Amino acid sequence: ASFISIQALPALLDLPQEAEVSEVSCGSRHTAAVTRGGELYTWGWGKYGQLGHGDDASSDQPRRVEHLVAEGLRAEAVVCGPWTTYVCV
Repeated sequence: ASFISIQALPALLDLPQEAEVSEVSCGSRHTAAVTRGGELYTWGWGKYGQLGHGDDASSDQPRRVEHLVAEGLRAEAVVCGPWTTYVCV
């Protein structure tokens, strides 16, 4: 089991240098960010698959949702629920 830090204050995280964030949404224990280029990055608690990486792994570091890239989809907006993530493509 991986340890996921839950912080009550904002924290600076690294995304690829070319990624400019246009929108962010927070669930109860996870976060998602859409870039101006239409990529989706997620991180946090992933027990219910809400990070969108095809598994239930958790991550303290932002990871790009590769499924959207593989399907040629562009993320336009994101809304996180308690244990869910909704993406408009």
